Amino acid sequence: MREDLLYFIWRHNKLPTEQLCTGNGEPIVIKAPGTQNRLAGPDFFNAKVEIDGQLWAGNVEMHLKSSDWYVHHHETDENYDNVILHVVWEDDIAVFRKDGSQIPTLEVKQYVADQLLNGYQNLMNNSRTKFISCEKDVRQVDSFVMENWLHRLYIERLEHKSKLIWELLDASKNDWEAVLFMLLAKNFGSKVNGPYFMERARQLDFSIVRKTTNEPLQLEALLFGHFGLLQVDDCIDSYYLQLKKEYGYLQRKFDLDIPSSKPEFFGLRPMNFPTIRISQLVNLYAGSHNFFSKLMDLNTLEGIYQSFEICAGPYWEEHYTFGKVSKKRMKKLSKRFIDLIVINTLVPLKFCYAKHLGRDWNEDLITLVSALGKEDNSVIKNFDKIGLKAQNALESQAKLELFTNYCSQNKCMQCAIGTQLLNRNT
Repeated sequence: MREDLLYFIWRHNKLPTEQLCTGNGEPIVIKAPGTQNRLAGPDFFNAKVEIDGQLWAGNVEMHLKSSDWYVHHHETDENYDNVILHVVWEDDIAVFRKDGSQIPTLEVKQYVADQLLNGYQNLMNNSRTKFISCEKDVRQVDSFVMENWLHRLYIERLEHKSKLIWELLDASKNDWEAVLFMLLAKNFGSKVNGPYFMERARQLDFSIVRKTTNEPLQLEALLFGHFGLLQVDDCIDSYYLQLKKEYGYLQRKFDLDIPSSKPEFFGLRPMNFPTIRISQLVNLYAGSHNFFSKLMDLNTLEGIYQSFEICAGPYWEEHYTFGKVSKKRMKKLSKRFIDLIVINTLVPLKFCYAKHLGRDWNEDLITLVSALGKEDNSVIKNFDKIGLKAQNALESQAKLELFTNYCSQNKCMQCAIGTQLLNRNT
């Protein structure tokens, strides 16, 4: 049993309207349940409840047991002074306000239908053995409800991604170009090296990148060196030695720190080797100015693909690592890789930038992300198996949000899918 069931019961009017009484026997009539509060403070604001013939307007607090009021120290918190009703599963103790007046308590366990309780327990118990608790019944959810819920989940995912962007923007003193570079570095590092690339990018003054964009050799040396790729033992390759010499000069000039670790190669496909990705990142920025502004002005996938139509440098056509020759092949950014950049960096940045400027962001971004193919990972594959096939990147992102922040945490009663399923037969 969790408090979220109490929220569901109260929000969806699952209590008999003519039989309710407080613990002291006073009749209760619920006129309006109020608005659920998901932040700090009472659980429902602006409720209207008639108690023993007297209409009260105020807040409602909910707990599994009445005594939880004191466990959570609400008796000393002024935010709870306007609580007009305490709704609990079990009324085990009388609860009083700071002024000594008793708060009316409604014990709901005696009023909840067995059918509802059984449905809730089945939903919760399935979470231990299933991919998601509702996987057997989820296809019965109304398509309109599902579509709207996925759109809302996608916006939630954008909001979660925005937290990092706002943090980076604050740390860089509102340098949007620097934020773009850090996020791109994370993307180019992919899952294995992304955190390392991000950390190194945060430690690099972006003004140095700006100063070297017109000098390709310097920019190569700067990024290869700063990202820990110029620490190869016994390498006598002329290109490697040239980069290492140039990086030594840049270290002294800009007082750069020496990397204490290296990116990983093990377990990666050659096209994802950090050497290839850094060279591609170099060529993305070589000779480029105001890259952030250019990307913010692009609203079509065609224009975005053109902006990222780059490949690793000539040396890397016959190499994957320094000094080891391989079969000649151009190392272009794949369409799938660019799609991931759009999903994980470009759209969240556009979302934040529009908010920063006070502009409407909704329609263009939804159109853009809906035009991208769905992601390919284990979570999305599992959703496909139970009949919830993602049609595009918006739906796959929404389902990642659903799985991560709802299904995995058993927040079925905060999910539009779970609440509709529980509502069906109650």
